[in-house]
Amino acid sequence: MSLEIRGISYVAGHTSGAALRRDMRAIRETLHCTTVMVIGTDTRTQMEAARSALDVGLDVYIRPYVADRPRREVLAHLTATATAAEELRVEYPGRVTLLVGSEFSLTSPGMVPGPRVFIRLQVLVRWRRFFDRRITRKLNALLGAALPIARAAFHGPVTYAAGFWEKVDWSGFDLVGVNLYRFGTDPAVYQQRLRALLHEADKPVVITEFGCGAHLGAERRGPGSFRIVNWFAQPPQVRDGHVRDEPTQAAYLAELIDLYAAHGVHGCFVFTFVMPDFPHHPDPRRDLDMAGFGVVRIPSDDPSRWEPKEAFHQVARRYEAVERGVAASGTS
Repeated sequence: MSLEIRGISYVAGHTSGAALRRDMRAIRETLHCTTVMVIGTDTRTQMEAARSALDVGLDVYIRPYVADRPRREVLAHLTATATAAEELRVEYPGRVTLLVGSEFSLTSPGMVPGPRVFIRLQVLVRWRRFFDRRITRKLNALLGAALPIARAAFHGPVTYAAGFWEKVDWSGFDLVGVNLYRFGTDPAVYQQRLRALLHEADKPVVITEFGCGAHLGAERRGPGSFRIVNWFAQPPQVRDGHVRDEPTQAAYLAELIDLYAAHGVHGCFVFTFVMPDFPHHPDPRRDLDMAGFGVVRIPSDDPSRWEPKEAFHQVARRYEAVERGVAASGTS
């Protein structure tokens, strides 16, 4: 059955209490999601967000995120996350999935040159082919250490959010998880990549990230949408020549959800619900939201609230359509 998991990611820690419950209700009731991927560095706030999601009827994928830290710290953090996730799984059986991490070749030092994620990203963009073999060797060594740690503490399904360039040994995982952004000028290339992924996988495939910014040309930049910002300026500024365009983001997400449904993908997670560090501003030079991936925008003059973007409404329509199709097929 196509798109049994209809999801979006949510970074924990930027809100709590009633505001957190409001967000989770919107994800479940308005976006028509079945599942939310809770991303977090602080285990306590991550589990608070996961519990809020479970309480409103969402299933959860729990994804730890630790960047630029040595392997021992990554594995120690995974142990803490897996232990806490197991407590939730026992309380909510059949509704919790654990990821051991995401894009380790980018987030963890040692596979690609560079002391920080930002530097390693530049290396990957320009010279990845020179490091492919080293990435594969070191990545699978790290995953080989992470998987038994996760299994020892957590007794539900386990996966990983791989970069599309990473060659992962999926034999020990329950699901194949890939961050599969579309970029470039030829959508057919992306469709071919998706078909190859589905053909090669011997277990369900979940697209753990996909999305783009809300500006003209973002559909070609995909994961690089944030690069229209000069992050070294004080404050950061959108470079000249870029124009806000919410329909671009909305169309990108709609097209990919339709593509996944047509190809029998098990599940997908839009990246992402909200990005508080990318606020919307009426001055185009300060409108970081056009470079961000959130389906809602945070007004720069009131960070306590959010407003739905066109992408929000488009995702809701597509997920509701798939939901109705699943329901219909289940009664036929």
